[in-house]
Amino acid sequence: MDLKEIQNLIKFVAKSGASEVKLEMDDVKITIRTASDDSKETTIVQQIPLGSAVPSHPVAQAVPAVPATPAPVAAKEETATEDDSKYITIKSPIIGTLYRKPSPDKPTFVEVGDTVKEGDVLCIIEAMKLFNEIESEVSGKIVKVLVDEASPVEFDQPLFLVDPS
Repeated sequence: MDLKEIQNLIKFVAKSGASEVKLEMDDVKITIRTASDDSKETTIVQQIPLGSAVPSHPVAQAVPAVPATPAPVAAKEETATEDDSKYITIKSPIIGTLYRKPSPDKPTFVEVGDTVKEGDVLCIIEAMKLFNEIESEVSGKIVKVLVDEASPVEFDQPLFLVDPS
């Protein structure tokens, strides 16, 4: 598991509100503990190779749960929402893992620039081993894809921007 995957996992756990998550894979065990003290929130990540003895202190790193975002980023988001106001946002109806392809060897359901009709399948969200097809609520042209392949998504998270004109 690389650093980016661990950071994404930390963000996901921080948003979920869970106080502790343990993950064991083939060769790695990761424990993420989130402790809130009034306004200060910290996350401790412990990554332990499974073949070794369990140490009594964190091995990997201590990472802030929510990284500080600089003000210019917020300004960019505001201008992006102003530009995107004429588009319809298709949001996730459930929590799960988003897949843009029906299977790894197949092409994606939709790409930027594709025209979709109401009822066309845009993606699949896996939740509790069930694959749910997410259909378009509107007809139009896909302007922007807002999530990556195999990304965790939350309820009501924006997935696609569609130009209805």
